[in-house]
Amino acid sequence: MLTLVTGCRGRVGSALTALLHQGGHAVRAASRTPAGLSLPPGVPAAACDLGDPATFPAALDGVDSVFLYAEPAHIHAFLAAARTAGVRHIVLLSSSSVLAPDPESNPVAASHHAVEQALTASPLTTTLLRPGAFATNAYQWSGAFRSGHPVDLPHPRSEGAPIHETDIAEAALAALTEPALQGAAYHLTGPESLSAAEQVAILASASGSPATVNAVSPAAWKKAMAPFMPEQVADGLLAHWALTDGSPAEVADGVRKLTGRPARTFASWAAEHAAAFRA
Repeated sequence: MLTLVTGCRGRVGSALTALLHQGGHAVRAASRTPAGLSLPPGVPAAACDLGDPATFPAALDGVDSVFLYAEPAHIHAFLAAARTAGVRHIVLLSSSSVLAPDPESNPVAASHHAVEQALTASPLTTTLLRPGAFATNAYQWSGAFRSGHPVDLPHPRSEGAPIHETDIAEAALAALTEPALQGAAYHLTGPESLSAAEQVAILASASGSPATVNAVSPAAWKKAMAPFMPEQVADGLLAHWALTDGSPAEVADGVRKLTGRPARTFASWAAEHAAAFRA
């Protein structure tokens, strides 16, 4: 059984590739630019650009299962190539944003929803992983920590249940290797609801770097983010944070269902990545 892991420059894809290899599973690591990938010895790399259908046949040759990122541009061409290659199972890294009302019109959810729809309409067995906010989103605050500046938050009381990227990779490993877990949808979160301000405090404790929160207007935050993210994504995030301001986030049991153990805490993630938040 050979698994193609797309997006191997990402944290989840690279961690999953290592886990599959360590478990003795045949794996092919794919990326739009595979040259220079840091891979375990013996793991082959392949070019697979989800925006370029010409790269699909070679990447999928001989593949039985796929870990797929949610890129909708050529999803139907990808599925056609997968069926031709004999792929039987796809695990999709989707998003819990698809669980919101009208996901097709939600700027954060739309791409994930479109890929989910294409996959569930295909004859291939599909497993959907729907993580909420990644703990790695906290890296957006690392510059403020290192410079000693306050962390600007438009909604400091907005709550989430951030999930450790290793939990996502281990959940994907289970879905790829345990047939009884396949063909279902799993909502993945961390084990507790935390406000943005509480996450900043946890990072400050872990890194030993004093940090303060500066409540800014949504307009000011959006202006500051303009060079780094599309306007519609910024609007979608602001709308989500406004909706969750002061409201505990749902804590789901998808990690436990797939791995048999509880999800890692945000405090554990902060301790592992504390160096990125030190001056």
